[in-house]
Amino acid sequence: MYHASFRQLEALVLVARHESVSRAAEEMHVTQPAISAQLRALDELAGTALTRKVGRNIQLTAAGEVMRNFAERILQLWDQAGDELGELQGVSTGTLRIGAVFTAEHLLPSMLVKFTLERPNVRMNLRAGNRSEIIGLLSRKEVDLAIMGTPPRELRINASRFAHHPMAFVANPRHPLMKKKRVTLEDIVKSNLLVRERGSGTRTAVERLFKEHGHTLHISSEVSSNEAIKSMVAAGLGVGFVSVHACALEFKAGLIDILPMKESPLEGDWHVMHLADQPLPRIAAAFRDFMVNSGQALIEAELETYYQKYQSQHKRSQKP
Repeated sequence: MYHASFRQLEALVLVARHESVSRAAEEMHVTQPAISAQLRALDELAGTALTRKVGRNIQLTAAGEVMRNFAERILQLWDQAGDELGELQGVSTGTLRIGAVFTAEHLLPSMLVKFTLERPNVRMNLRAGNRSEIIGLLSRKEVDLAIMGTPPRELRINASRFAHHPMAFVANPRHPLMKKKRVTLEDIVKSNLLVRERGSGTRTAVERLFKEHGHTLHISSEVSSNEAIKSMVAAGLGVGFVSVHACALEFKAGLIDILPMKESPLEGDWHVMHLADQPLPRIAAAFRDFMVNSGQALIEAELETYYQKYQSQHKRSQKP
């Protein structure tokens, strides 16, 4: 193998990731023929085909899988070399490669803004997905840090808690249950309950809550996004169980409210994690430390409405 370029390696990695030449071209901001040319050049250098067309998708051959693994490592090492050189020159630089579950998207903006304002040379690569997708990104080393509620058991990781994660039953402010002084789980059982898909953090939490209190969980609708649940709840179509962090704007606008319950909000934790056997780039380590040291305070500032109003409401709902 001689004279393979970083662009050719990047093209192979992106085509493998998306199983699509067009999507790889979009991400690299080039034309599809340019990507195809890069792949043909790599085939010639390798002396064998690295990709094959399967239906409408592009998949790697066995040789392509070998090449993709080495390409990812080479590109990552090159990025780390740039980071190290920047550190020697006293410049905080590098690319933050973060994978976050969808709900965590509501946490990150304030933290990323504050962190990068102090480090203007830092680049960001933020990828959001469901829990299984983020675990996959971390296991394939496509991200350096992952953010979710419960650390995965299937990977050897180092995880650090950086913030509390309140989850709550919410409804339209004019919902009949809002008139009650104290709502019970029995009331929720009789309501049209909207929850996230199986495997999500809030779904696991609500299932555990009902099990611990000896109730059978009757789910009226399983919804794949927080945005859909909030919209349905605001329209009066039922009661939702969601992360409080996903509802800051809706609380301020008066579109939804937290039901007064002893069991709600339910407190969980947010964790930032990385692979235990994978060296962590300096900029990723700096952001992890920043989250652990400053994450909770920044989140409380973003959710000032919740921490002032709803915590006092929670205390009142617990009174006999």
